[in-house]
Amino acid sequence: MKTAIILVNLGTPDEPTPQAVRRYLREFLSDTRVIEMPSFIWQIILNLFVLTTRPKRVAHAYESVWTDEGSPLLAILKAQASQLEHKLFEMGKCISVFPATTYGNPNIKQVLQELQAKGYDDIIVLSLYPQYSATTTAAVFDKVADYCKAQRHMPAIQFVGDYHDHPLYIQALAGSIRRFWAVHGRAERLLMSFHGIPKPYVDKGDPYAEQCHRTATLVAGELGLNDDEWAISFQSRFGAQEWLKPYTDELLTQWGAEGLSVQVLSPAFSADCLETLEELAVENRDNFMNAGGKSYQYIPALNTDERHIQLLVSLVGRYLS
Repeated sequence: MKTAIILVNLGTPDEPTPQAVRRYLREFLSDTRVIEMPSFIWQIILNLFVLTTRPKRVAHAYESVWTDEGSPLLAILKAQASQLEHKLFEMGKCISVFPATTYGNPNIKQVLQELQAKGYDDIIVLSLYPQYSATTTAAVFDKVADYCKAQRHMPAIQFVGDYHDHPLYIQALAGSIRRFWAVHGRAERLLMSFHGIPKPYVDKGDPYAEQCHRTATLVAGELGLNDDEWAISFQSRFGAQEWLKPYTDELLTQWGAEGLSVQVLSPAFSADCLETLEELAVENRDNFMNAGGKSYQYIPALNTDERHIQLLVSLVGRYLS
């Protein structure tokens, strides 16, 4: 069988412009996995309010982090795919690895179609969300299932789920923090800020919050931190309903008022993107410092860290035997 691996991340607008952001947000926020609200009500809100006000502000934020290679998330995703393929080649496995996104381009449905047209009949899908949530990992599965439902000759598809407590993942996170400390020293507090989801989603059975807490606890244990040296929080809330708490911005404002020094990372993100480079590294830093904080430093995502790539090798390895 001819095997391929698809690395999947959330997605990004094609350009940092209001028009491109509007297209992206329309696709992303129309997914019922992301917004659990009666469709006819939400479409009114989305089209009359969200898509008329939010794209310009979000486009400005994207413009502040855009690179010569385009969106940071997509550039890193492509590099991760290339390095994973190279690492597998060094191990004697000639397997192609392709980047794909749930929303935007390169869309996972299009990638699947292209791979099947090229004769790939054994496909491994690895969604780069360490902690499982119906809003992210399950959304990838939906896209794959939608593609398969339209095929008379389906490829064999294997799906890698979460890896929130995988030893190599925990070691990679702890290693990146130790290397950061070696250069910058240690702050008084380490904050592990995860992307939030609405609390009702967790109340209905989404395991995301539990897995985030387990990841953070394991990392703190690997680093030998005391309970008063670290904390967990949730960022990027949207809308009026209650999301997972504590909220990152509120906790940082509180710590700033106490005059603390803090270092922040976001273990939920396998690649730096708008939510880390702009929201966490800039917006929350400004709020923290304006509240009286002593110092604020952002610890980058794992991105193409060697231990991260080795983790990806391990995750797909069991499907290559």
